[in-house]
Amino acid sequence: MVRILNNCPAPAKLNLFLHVTGRRADGYHLLQSVFQLIDKGDVLHFAVRDDNVIQRSTELDGVPAESDLVVRAARLLQAEAKKQGKVVGAEIAVEKNLPMGGGLGGGSSDAATTLIALNHLWQTGLARAELMAIGLQLGADIPFFIFGQNAFAEGIGEALVAVETPKHWFIVIEPGVSVPTQQIFSATELTRDTKPVKISDFSGALESFGKNDLQVVAANLFPPIAEAIKWLQQYGDARMTGSGACVFCPFEQEQQVDAVLATVPPQWKAWKAQAMSHHPLAYLTQK
Repeated sequence: MVRILNNCPAPAKLNLFLHVTGRRADGYHLLQSVFQLIDKGDVLHFAVRDDNVIQRSTELDGVPAESDLVVRAARLLQAEAKKQGKVVGAEIAVEKNLPMGGGLGGGSSDAATTLIALNHLWQTGLARAELMAIGLQLGADIPFFIFGQNAFAEGIGEALVAVETPKHWFIVIEPGVSVPTQQIFSATELTRDTKPVKISDFSGALESFGKNDLQVVAANLFPPIAEAIKWLQQYGDARMTGSGACVFCPFEQEQQVDAVLATVPPQWKAWKAQAMSHHPLAYLTQK
């Protein structure tokens, strides 16, 4: 059995558009979106333990280990391993590069990487769909990262179909605020009736497609988001990702991103990323 798996990427995602098309009886919102993987993210390190202990060795401000999606994901997978008669644990270290409350899917991606890596290390042998089902118990974004490629998403975000996306570069601005997702989705002014679209509508669009229905609400509640969007819109189709707070703009060439980065006002953290077609750990999962 392999005992250690270091430098496991947990890539961020961008929502190229995000439409809220309805609301279920249980309160969950019905969405349509395209999830885009990018080559910026957190990094995790794993070591197998033989004592049933799941331990996060990294201190993360504001995230107790017991409530961390990484630890909770590991424990759910551990329950499956125990059904197979295995006594396994893990030491997990997290290099946190993505901002919390940024709409980049950082926590969800960390949990997905945990499920993928420990499924491999513990030799539990679960297929990709089984790992996605475990991830869905913890959050609607987690299945996407296990799915392993860019996707058109429906339902609450868990119904995924692979989709080709432009090979763009992106500039991403962190406005300096952390947005609670629940606050945005529960806002009375959020519209929940955007007309559903088809994959072909997205794939056939010559220019950037759709909008982010959560953006107006988040920008009103958190003015730095509105300021970042307004500033970045002078260079292209800037929009918010997820429920915020991060703002992005696509470009065809890396040099274009570099030129914009050089002019970003100092009150914001900004960085560039490139679109990816597949998750770097997709090769570890079985179809």
